Amino acid sequence: NTAAKDLSGGEKARLLMGLSAFEGPNLFILDEPTNHLDIDSRESLIHALNEFPGAVILISHDRHLLEATADRLWLVKDGAVNPYDGDLEDYKTLVTGVSGDRRGKREADKASKADRRRDAAARRAALEPLAKEIRATEALMDRIRKRIDGIEDELSNPAVYEKDPSTATRLAKERSQLAQTLAGHEEKWLSMSAEYEEGTAE
Repeated sequence: NTAAKDLSGGEKARLLMGLSAFEGPNLFILDEPTNHLDIDSRESLIHALNEFPGAVILISHDRHLLEATADRLWLVKDGAVNPYDGDLEDYKTLVTGVSGDRRGKREADKASKADRRRDAAARRAALEPLAKEIRATEALMDRIRKRIDGIEDELSNPAVYEKDPSTATRLAKERSQLAQTLAGHEEKWLSMSAEYEEGTAE
């Protein structure tokens, strides 16, 4: 059992989502719900939102999430909120002033929401090997963190220094090595996650 204050950002987000859904509401208002979520949790959120029978007001910078779930877009501008008839590519053009391929836009406009979801699913399938590697790295980092926590618990006991200084030295060395290993895996995880995000946003 873990106290809520000790949960990670992603775990807190999942807890809040569970508590929010417990009473069976008719409306969700979600502000950047994918922040701190890992890949599996993001995909679970997309599935849950698409299955939710009520209404969802979603504020997000996660283009993949919006393309996979949103039926309608609303534009907040000049102190007002109005329906937005364009798509995310149109909005990008509106913000940046750089026009994309209009022929591609017209073809995209013809695609139904189901088509967009199938395209997103196909991209996720193509990225599944990368997603598996990311999950494996996350599991490995979790094991390393737990071992580091265990070592720190042992080193926090003054008796270990008095009774067996060599053990304390060995533990301190192991902790240092694990910290370096963890840093390497975290860098790898960030790189793979960025690649995955780029792939799902295409």
